This record gives sequence, C-alpha cells and structure tokens, in this order.
Amino acid sequence: HVQLVESGGGSVQAGGSQRLSCAASGNTYTSSCMGWFRQAPGKEREAVAVIYTGGGSTYYADSVKGRFTISPDNAKNTVYLQMNSLKPDDTAMYYCAARRVRHYACLTLASYEYNYWGQGTQVTVS
Repeated sequence: HVQLVESGGGSVQAGGSQRLSCAASGNTYTSSCMGWFRQAPGKEREAVAVIYTGGGSTYYADSVKGRFTISPDNAKNTVYLQMNSLKPDDTAMYYCAARRVRHYACLTLASYEYNYWGQGTQVTVS
C-alpha cells in the first residue's frame, strides 16, 4: 500500500518562507521520482518541482526557479519543498506525488505520469 503524507502548509505573508514535507511509505521512496504539484481554485494542476531520489536530479517550473528548493531526506523517506520569497500567486493546494516507474530517467514535470498522490496541504500567501 503506497502512502504519501504531506505536512507543513498554512498561511504566510508575502515574502515569507515555508517548508512542506512529504513522507513516503515503505518502498515508494527508494530510487523513485517524486514531486510537488499545486492547484489553485479555478486553475489546472501544475508542476512545481520534482526529484529523483536515487541521484538527486531535479526539475523546477519556471515560476518557482530560484525561490523553491526540493530536497530528499533518505533517512526519513521524506521529500521537502522549501519555499522562499513567497508570492500571493503561490497560493494553492500543494500535492506530493510519486511515479510507479522507478528509473533514473523517470523524472518529468508531467503530472499525468505520476501514479500516487497525497491528500494535499493548503498554502495561502497574503
């Protein structure tokens, strides 16, 4: 049973920082492609950042480059999203996701390629 549990959301002022965590169950984490996606009301789900936990390669959406950092904690089977210089446009439900395919070439920003999803955590920037 695959489980992804997000935490760390909440309200923050513009210009502030927040860190999201995604804890993955059991075998999901090792050498897999995981990522963060977000969806604002009335908008489509979009990629934020993804990482290959086996080697640390990352992709970022242009809108967050230089402000957000995705990183792994292999000891805790957890992926973090550090968000700095937050803007009101970053307000959204943030979801953690993982791919069933586990290979160094599995990294992609395409949300439809991700098979497992967490319940989401709300981030509100005002």
